[in-house]
Amino acid sequence: MTYLIIDRLSYFSTRIVITIIILIVGLIVARLLAEVANLNYFGWTYVTIRRLTDPLIVPVRGALRGFRVDPKYAPLVTILIAILLGWLAIRLTDTVLSTIAGVMGAVQQGAVARIIGHLLYGFLAIYALLIFTRIVFSWVMLSYSNRVMRFLFRTTEPLLGPLRRVIPPVGMFDISAFVAFIVIWVFQAAIQGTLLR
Repeated sequence: MTYLIIDRLSYFSTRIVITIIILIVGLIVARLLAEVANLNYFGWTYVTIRRLTDPLIVPVRGALRGFRVDPKYAPLVTILIAILLGWLAIRLTDTVLSTIAGVMGAVQQGAVARIIGHLLYGFLAIYALLIFTRIVFSWVMLSYSNRVMRFLFRTTEPLLGPLRRVIPPVGMFDISAFVAFIVIWVFQAAIQGTLLR
């Protein structure tokens, strides 16, 4: 019964995220079509589409200018970012729900080691997703003044900071996040091989 509820929650949350992605893509495509069709710039339709899409496209346009990329590609990049963030949301939800399912199954069996293993494994999976999200947000050039970026920095810096001090950058690339993924993967493999065996 518990697994059925968690499975339904996973299905429902995935459908919500996919629906949001489709709405974002639809709005951006509608904006592009409105620009191609040369609709009245001050007409109700165009103004409404711009009001709905500007909060998504304008920050991406600014980030592209920072990378010296033509801002006309902002709608396409916005669509790609929406899909990537949707995937991250689905992965995070699935990780949390599978951790809950594993812990509940271990509680029913009375296996304390498996409870600890599922909690640790789920924590490491969520931590890896947070590091990946921080990398993606840093590409979009979100500043530290952004609440989400501050949260990501505070949660991931305890691992990335020491790694950055020990591992020198390769050229202009900071590989501390890559090493962090390897460290997390090794710990997850160790947990699977011991506590979750």
